[in-house]
Amino acid sequence: MPKSGKMKRRTLLAALATITTLPSASFGRAFAQSAGVGSRPNESTRQRIATLLEEARRLDTLETVIATRNGETLGERAYGNSSLTGSTNIKSASKCVVSALVGIAIDKGLLESVNQRIETVLRSEFPANPDPRLSQITIGHLLSMRAGLDRMSGPNYGRWVASRNWTRFALAADFVDEPGGGMLYSTASTHLLSVILTKVSGKPTLALAREWLGPLEGFRIGSWDRDPQGYYLGGNQMAMTPRSLHAFGELYRRGGVTEDGTRVISEAWIRQSWIRRTNSVFNGDGYGYAWFLKEMAGEQVNYAWGYGGQMLYITPTLGLTVAMTSNESAPSARTGYRDELHGLMTRIIETVGT
Repeated sequence: MPKSGKMKRRTLLAALATITTLPSASFGRAFAQSAGVGSRPNESTRQRIATLLEEARRLDTLETVIATRNGETLGERAYGNSSLTGSTNIKSASKCVVSALVGIAIDKGLLESVNQRIETVLRSEFPANPDPRLSQITIGHLLSMRAGLDRMSGPNYGRWVASRNWTRFALAADFVDEPGGGMLYSTASTHLLSVILTKVSGKPTLALAREWLGPLEGFRIGSWDRDPQGYYLGGNQMAMTPRSLHAFGELYRRGGVTEDGTRVISEAWIRQSWIRRTNSVFNGDGYGYAWFLKEMAGEQVNYAWGYGGQMLYITPTLGLTVAMTSNESAPSARTGYRDELHGLMTRIIETVGT
């Protein structure tokens, strides 16, 4: 089947991304801040952060911000009637939670590796006479949004979640690129990971999250939507408090250990998750295993992004973890609001770095 120009462009982007899969020179310092040398925020820094957060009040849909450096509070703010402990729908930022669970499942031997083909778990869900390319899709392809299947986000999301079987509907979609090609951002990809996790463990994904991430103080998932077969929706419709989202970010910032030193996620998995696998079709940023990758103010930032402006930023070299939540019903990309949140994060980095 001949490829369109769009398909060729995606494949070219994927090839270019492969060249940049090695970590940047600064990535070797990713967890160096744990030593805490010269990294304690002083009162002057806190005051400047407080000014930034007060100025951020002009962002009408912004609800909360929590900013810390190496575990110490830089500043936090709840706007309007919002609360730092109130539940919010973190939308696609939850894809990073699913990614963490996949990494833990690999460490536990429930999954072989990111190179494991999904047919080893989902073959019974394949359509009759499946496209042979279904057998080429791997766990890593789903994590990096390079399955090649038509997207079940954006204009296709509604009909996908209206279907009677989300897993089979997603697997029966047309191929619009080759497995391992360019980014095709699709919540179906992370949902398939949720189904895979349940099948290999014999436990619902929510139970796995509560068990495997349970040692992390302050972390809790509230309500979480499920599909008609009872599988939790991997990568969307997850309720969490801003403090819980921030606690999850801190786990990654510390290299996978809790504050008391309990290992929850392997450091190797976090490093793999923050390697550029492809490029975002939305804004050109890098994309790893459910994390977006971007340079801000000269520093490498890894961030989770959910619809409406549910953001989790981690700047490893500065020890920064910043969570931001927003009105979940207001778009953030086409309105420029996401870029304003990026701007706020950039100013936080600049303030800490001076």
